[in-house]
Amino acid sequence: MKMFSVACALGLAGISGTALADPMSRETLLELTRMKLGDEAIVAKIEADKVDFDVSTSDMVELKKQGVSSPVIAAAIGNRYHHTIKPSLTSPDPQVPHPAGFYAFYGNRMEKMEATVTTQAKTGGIFGAALTGGIASVSIKATIQNESAKVKMGVQPQFFFFSAESNGDDGGAWASGANTSVNSPAELILTKLTEKQGRREARIGSRNIAGIKTGVMDKDRIPFTYTVIRPGVYLIDVSQALDGGEYGFLYALAGAGSSGALTARIFDFSVH
Repeated sequence: MKMFSVACALGLAGISGTALADPMSRETLLELTRMKLGDEAIVAKIEADKVDFDVSTSDMVELKKQGVSSPVIAAAIGNRYHHTIKPSLTSPDPQVPHPAGFYAFYGNRMEKMEATVTTQAKTGGIFGAALTGGIASVSIKATIQNESAKVKMGVQPQFFFFSAESNGDDGGAWASGANTSVNSPAELILTKLTEKQGRREARIGSRNIAGIKTGVMDKDRIPFTYTVIRPGVYLIDVSQALDGGEYGFLYALAGAGSSGALTARIFDFSVH
């Protein structure tokens, strides 16, 4: 009998096709038990394919009543099939895992946006500051290469933010600069970019005789709202219709000292 069981196990393990890919159902387990294939064969099949059902205390009692042996029940408990969904970069469904990042939402797909990094700054209003002995402010602007962003959006765009938490990862998927990280959209600032020949600019600070201010001024900020879809996943809605032009979500803003040096990261997009 034991030799027959081992032969059955080898035969079951050798079956090719979709049957190998599918975990064993409760009905299949009961059918194999009724066929009296033996514990060795059934346990081997369970270990190869796993099972797609839970085995609670009441389930154990019911399985035992229907003739399933203790070793087979133990194998079913220890070989649960865990369904996994492959992360997607384009799925429009926020319930589907996505690699941590910032995504433009087009209605039927998502597109992961890469941050534009700038370490260059320009100053404006120097002449006025000179005339007023430094009382008038000098604007400090982050410069972004290229006249237009690659991502093109409608007048009321939507975005998704997937943090590392969305995939059960507490690591620094958003690490940037001096261990700076973004954990929610509350840390982002939306502003319109000024279009210049061959580049775009964002005003991110000012300097006058009284000192230096770093950050996007309140009047330059564009409001947006965000909704938690599930832990670590946020839907970002711009609160107003945007005029055509260049825009960006800024984060990891640092520097803008007396030399004008700074570090900024911008998720830039165009509205048309």
